[in-house]
Amino acid sequence: MGFGLFLPEFKTVFSLSSGTAGLISGLGFLGMLFGLISAYGATAAGGPRLPVLMGLFSATLGMGMIAAATSLPVLATGVFLAMTSAGFAWAPFNNAVHRQVQDGARPAALSIISTGTSLGIAAAGATAFAVGGSDLSWRVAWAAFAIASAAAFIGNLGALRDVAGSPGPVSILPWAVLLRRSAMPLYAISLSFGVTTAIYISFAADRIKQSGGLPQLQPDMSPAIIFVSFGLFGLVGLTTGRCVELAGLPRLLRLLMLASALSLVLVALAPTSWTGVLLSACLQGGFVMMMSAILALWSERLFPNLPSLSFTTALVAVTGGSVLGPVGAGFISDSFGAAPMFVATATISLVTALAIRRRHIQDRKIAG
Repeated sequence: MGFGLFLPEFKTVFSLSSGTAGLISGLGFLGMLFGLISAYGATAAGGPRLPVLMGLFSATLGMGMIAAATSLPVLATGVFLAMTSAGFAWAPFNNAVHRQVQDGARPAALSIISTGTSLGIAAAGATAFAVGGSDLSWRVAWAAFAIASAAAFIGNLGALRDVAGSPGPVSILPWAVLLRRSAMPLYAISLSFGVTTAIYISFAADRIKQSGGLPQLQPDMSPAIIFVSFGLFGLVGLTTGRCVELAGLPRLLRLLMLASALSLVLVALAPTSWTGVLLSACLQGGFVMMMSAILALWSERLFPNLPSLSFTTALVAVTGGSVLGPVGAGFISDSFGAAPMFVATATISLVTALAIRRRHIQDRKIAG
């Protein structure tokens, strides 16, 4: 999130093209993939607290490197390390919830955990807004991010004390079960989600600033508006469990994919409109947070005895799309422009929405 938020500044300081920025963003998501894979073994060895703490340590180190970076290799390394934190920390919380929370309360717990990201995004956007409206360097914001990460490390050290230690013997990975046809829609939708949201996160702020920014606002402050709105409206993710009950999973997935498509089109066609930018950010924030919660809920329902591994598998699909999406989008943007790139990305969400069929979306137990 922070890389996309400060991409306009990084382009100026490090002379980045959109293609190079896409490569760095893709490298960051590759770091998340590394974290996801490593987290499974770390959870088996020391319970879910170990990978969460490993991730927060990596985040603190990576964001500190970004704050001090004076060369492109240091910046890229910092992005990679900071992004591993998402991979290390995300799935283990599913494991912790499965062990500590009763069945009836799990949907709410998983929604709260996934949506907690929203407040962090909004805080990051507010920090960027303050920096953009002052004489402070962007490095101050990244130093603040690193300090916040260190505080989160200390907080989780105590909060996850009850789930420290080995969760028990780990059996051979049940790939035959995880890769059953019934689970393929979960992975396909995860892949689409990863491609589109990574492109938005990486390039939306830069699209707004390069277009001249929002009227009556300093250009350096415009990107922050996207992430503040994104984060605050993302709190709608807290209602995900209830929305699944009311609308059903297939219908809700179609609506979310259509929201993603509209969000991307608005960035492409109305990058200097307050209405267009705010609506785009709110739609994308709701899409990302509700989809994150859905993937946790859906994978836990499909594989109740494999909560961490099944969610990790879904997140690997998300991350695979997130690696490929920004890399391709960056070079398309350099060749054809940002607006066509965002429109092309919107078609991915649209096609995904049209492809969703109720008979393909299974969310009942398939692994005993």
